[in-house]
Amino acid sequence: MRFKVGKNYPSSDSSALPRKLKQTKMLKPVRKRFDLAVAAANATVSQTFELEKTVMSIKGLLLTSSMDDMLYFRGSQRIEINKDEIFPEGYESKLLMSGINVSPNKRYYDLGGMKPGSGIIKMDFTDADDGRTVFAPYRVSLYLDCIMDE
Repeated sequence: MRFKVGKNYPSSDSSALPRKLKQTKMLKPVRKRFDLAVAAANATVSQTFELEKTVMSIKGLLLTSSMDDMLYFRGSQRIEINKDEIFPEGYESKLLMSGINVSPNKRYYDLGGMKPGSGIIKMDFTDADDGRTVFAPYRVSLYLDCIMDE
C-alpha cells in the first residue's frame, strides 16, 4: 500500500514522526562508587570526582567505609555537586549511613533526582578523635544512585 505524500498525508521518512517519539531515550539506573582514603587522624581529606556526561540525574547518596565504626564515630564531611553545597561542613557521616536492616532499595539519602550539571562532585571529609575509637587508616566510599542515558 502506498501513501500519498503531501500536506495532509504522512511522509514515508522519519521526519514525520512526532518529536517526542524521535527524542525517546533509554535510561538505566546505575550506582557509582567513589573512594577516599583517610590515612591520618584528625585530618581533613579533600577529593574531587567526576561523573560521566551521560548521567542525567542523581537520585540518592550513601556513605560506607572499610571500618564502619570509624566513619560513624569520627567522620563528618562537606559534599557539593556541581558547585551546589548539598551537605555543609561538619555534617555527621552517621546521618548518611545505612544499616543492614534497611531494604537495599531504601538505603540512599534521597536527593530528588537532582541534575548533575558539570558532573563535578567535591567531598571534604574530616576525621576527628571522639575518644571511643583508636585511629587506623580506613576508606570512605561515596555511592551515588544515578539515572544514566544509554
